[in-house]
Amino acid sequence: MPRQFFVGGNFKMNPVSQEQKRALVKALNEADIDPSVEVVIAPPSIYLLPLKDLLRKEIKVSAQNCYFKANGAFTGEISPAQLVDAEIPYVILGHSERRTLFHETSELVAQKTKSALEAGLSVILCVGETLEERESGKTAQVVEAQLKPVVAAVSEQDWAKIVVAYEPVWAIGTGKVATSAQAQQAHADTRKFLAQAVSSAVAENTRIIYGGSVTAANCKELSTQPDVDGFLVGGASLKPEFVQIINSKRA
Repeated sequence: MPRQFFVGGNFKMNPVSQEQKRALVKALNEADIDPSVEVVIAPPSIYLLPLKDLLRKEIKVSAQNCYFKANGAFTGEISPAQLVDAEIPYVILGHSERRTLFHETSELVAQKTKSALEAGLSVILCVGETLEERESGKTAQVVEAQLKPVVAAVSEQDWAKIVVAYEPVWAIGTGKVATSAQAQQAHADTRKFLAQAVSSAVAENTRIIYGGSVTAANCKELSTQPDVDGFLVGGASLKPEFVQIINSKRA
């Protein structure tokens, strides 16, 4: 079976007002969206519940992060159990901003991933290299190092609920974007690693999506690559062009 195309929108710490939120919801609810694409948006946590109730049912919502404990004295954190209770189906884990700004290690990301899956969540698992690592030819090595703790922590069956988001750090929010050839190579290498580290079935079925300055201008070419199964979109997910990105596979 072909892998279902997946487009996620990571709003990060936007929108900053109720008015902006309502405008985004209206635009998404009225848009002509390809029904064959799985669409997931990740707003700030304060907007998760209202957006889940206001958005058309074809569009799912995701948390941008969660902790690995089910409950307890962890001020400011959200647990996987709370997200499941709130009927939030997805969580983004391992985003480069969490790794760099908040010093999350690959081992912590793996621990969070295991807890999220055990609670019943699906995970958008982010990996990617810095510009220095890319220029040193270490992209595949870096991605594998980020994935290995997850491989060790979860079962083969768990991978059915993981979407891997390859996001080169040098392309996030910079306006730079990996060429379609660069994206395809990184995705193919990641799929090869999953085949060796987990199984050929997991490698074949796991969706590997691209993130890093995806826009309406570059999404069409990227979407034609055989191992690019969709996108995780940052800034453009807050703009009208997000619909064009969702529909990038349409003829």
